[in-house]
This record gives sequence, structure tokens and C-alpha cells, in this order.
Amino acid sequence: MTVLGPGANAPLTSNDLTVLIRHGTIPSADIDVSAFLVTASGKVRSDGDMCFYGQPSVAEGAVAFTGSEYGESRFTVGLGQVPAGVEKVVFTATIHENRASFSRVPEITLDAGGVRGAIPCAGMTETALILAELYQRNGAWKFRVVGQGFNGGLSALAKHLGVEIAEPSPHAPTPTPAPTPAPAPTPAPPPPPAPTPIPTPAPASRPAPTPVPPPSTSPVNLSKVSLTKQNNTVSLTKEGGRFGKMQINLNWNQSQTQKKTGFFSRGSVAIDLDLGAFVETRDGKKHVIQALGNGFGDFQQAPFVRLLGDDRTGSTSDGEWLEINGDRWADIKRVLVYAFIYEGVPNWKETDGIVRVLVPGQPEVEIRMNEFEQDGSMCAVVGIDNHNGQVRVSRQVTFFSGHKALDKQYDWGFRWTAGRK
Repeated sequence: MTVLGPGANAPLTSNDLTVLIRHGTIPSADIDVSAFLVTASGKVRSDGDMCFYGQPSVAEGAVAFTGSEYGESRFTVGLGQVPAGVEKVVFTATIHENRASFSRVPEITLDAGGVRGAIPCAGMTETALILAELYQRNGAWKFRVVGQGFNGGLSALAKHLGVEIAEPSPHAPTPTPAPTPAPAPTPAPPPPPAPTPIPTPAPASRPAPTPVPPPSTSPVNLSKVSLTKQNNTVSLTKEGGRFGKMQINLNWNQSQTQKKTGFFSRGSVAIDLDLGAFVETRDGKKHVIQALGNGFGDFQQAPFVRLLGDDRTGSTSDGEWLEINGDRWADIKRVLVYAFIYEGVPNWKETDGIVRVLVPGQPEVEIRMNEFEQDGSMCAVVGIDNHNGQVRVSRQVTFFSGHKALDKQYDWGFRWTAGRK
């Protein structure tokens, strides 16, 4: 198959395609990929036309960033859904905070619906690249490899394409070290009405809606906050206390499988890592949100938190999503987000799990589940608390044998029964 070099182009044979970008990795530096919907002027129509880690779906899902792992990043593109007036979808790669140049990457390769391209990077001093573009010519879509370099990273490139960037503020959220590494359980409230979080038996299958994250508000915030043991808390504020659609994403190593055990077992099974949450509303009521037991929650009514589907294998590439109605944040007291391995022997190191907290107009917050000293199928990942109207995000990453043990540690007071999916 012919591999296109910079400047070369070829027609596309499908309107629905995956764009795969293999950019490799650079030690101590993140490579971020983005896509921009631009008009004939070479500029975006608005900040909602930039698709990246902080705004993973634009134009009602016409272009979606489905994640990065192991030196590869992916987008899905529905060319038939691209809005009128958009002439190009431009793909870029940038090095976060300009920590290196692309000379550290031998080559970047691209695959757009089977059309392949390559950009040699030896000798490059730039920290930002326009990689390629999908463009219309005589009513048909084509793919062109570009390979144009810029300095200044993602911020400079985004401004070049017409995106308004939020400049760092002295009041921007800063991770705050906790006084002790161990999480302090919330004091026990008066006994709430006994919830029944896990009805059993549950149906074997159910509809799994595809999440379409909304564009963030203008201007675009390119900041990222990684919570660690040392810097484990960050507070997000917004005037009026209305945070919009807040999203929690769980993703993991989708290629990892575990061997089946037992005399009659054959082959292997993909790791089934599930996302869930305990939610307490201001009226003292408590809720369990998880696929186990069909507790998918509700966005418009209490508990104002819902789970979007259940990815049994990680095959959807963007993992699992929880949504919190940030416009009803005043009605929510606290949320504890957890993950658990539904099938197989717990091996968190192999999952390479990461949880991202996405709040419109705020820095992306990421928490990596990279503590492996403890066994157990349950991991309390992150607490999200209403602290005087702020969204206080605190890293937990503590492991437990199951729901009951996690519940006891954080003092939620649920009654548990056996359940299944």
C-alpha cells in the first residue's frame, strides 16, 4: 500500500472513518493530539470547533477524540455530519508545556480510513505540528499529509487556528497536599432510609447509550492537573455555582486480557473494569450508581448523576462515563467515584487505569490508579465534594475487597446484597 508523504493527498472511500495517529512517546513529556474544524479562512468558527482532551466531541459528534494510549491517538469522524461551512478537519500534535521537540520522535504515521501517511521528524526543533487534514474538493472528501511545524506548543497552534485560549490566572486551581496520606472518612450521619442499591437478579443485557461530551465554554482552557500522593486535592470554582455537565471518564488498557481459570476453561477474557459512584444529596439521601444492579441513576432528577452504559470489555475505546449535573451542584453533597474489576483475578497494574474529571471551562483533572501495594477488586479513585459551593476533587486510590469494605471505610451505611450484570 502506498504511504503518503508531506504534501501528498488521496481520496477517501468512506464517510465514517477512524483516524489513527501513531506518534510514539517522549520520556517526561506528553504528546497531545487535537482536531480543528476550520472554514475557508483557515480559522475555526468558534472555540467549540476544537476537539481535544478537554473537549472530546464537537459538532454533535461529527468529530470525536476517543483517547490516547501507548503512543497512539484516535479520532472518529463522520464526514456526512460535518457542518456546512467547515471546509477542513485539521489534525495536530503538540508537546505539552514545550518540554521537548519532535526531533525526539523518529516518525509520525497516520491512517485515515485506510489511507496512510508518514511524517519524518528527524531534526525538527518545533513543539507543534499540523499533521494532516481532511478537506473537500469538488464535493468529495480527501486526505492530505501536511507536516508543518510551529513553536509554542498547543496554545500557539490553537491561536493560529482562531481559538481563544484562557490565559493562566493567579486564581487558577492549584493542587493542595493533604495533611495525611490516609483519607479521613466523613462522620456518620443519622441512619438514612435503607437503600437497595443492587436489585438481583439483573437482566443480562441493556441498552448502552454512546456518550457525546459537549463542547466546553469559551475560552478554551488547555490546563491539566494530575493528582498525586503528594498533591492530591484541587478545588474548582465557578461564578454562580453552576458547573454545567461535569463528566467522569474511566479508561484502561483495552488490549489486556486475563487467562480463564478452571479445568474446563479455554482461552482468555478481556478485563471488565466497571465505573461507579456513591452519591449523597443535600437532603441526606444516598444512592449507588453502577451497572451492577442496573443502578444507572438520573441526570435531571436526584441523584443528578448518571452512568452512560456499561463497557464490558473496553472495546468502545473511550471507556466508561459518568455525568454529574453541575447546574444542580447545590443539591449534591458528595460523590465517591470507584472502579472495580468485575471478572478475573484483581491485577490493577495490568489495567493501567486512569480516571479523568472534565468540568466545562476548568482544567482537566486526571487520577492514575497506579498504587499496587494492596489487593482487592475495588478501588476508591476520587472524591468529589461540595465544599462551600466549590467542586473539591481529592485523589483516593485505595483498594478494598469489595463494596462492603469500601462502604465501611468511607462510612456510607448501605445494606448490600449479592448482584450481577
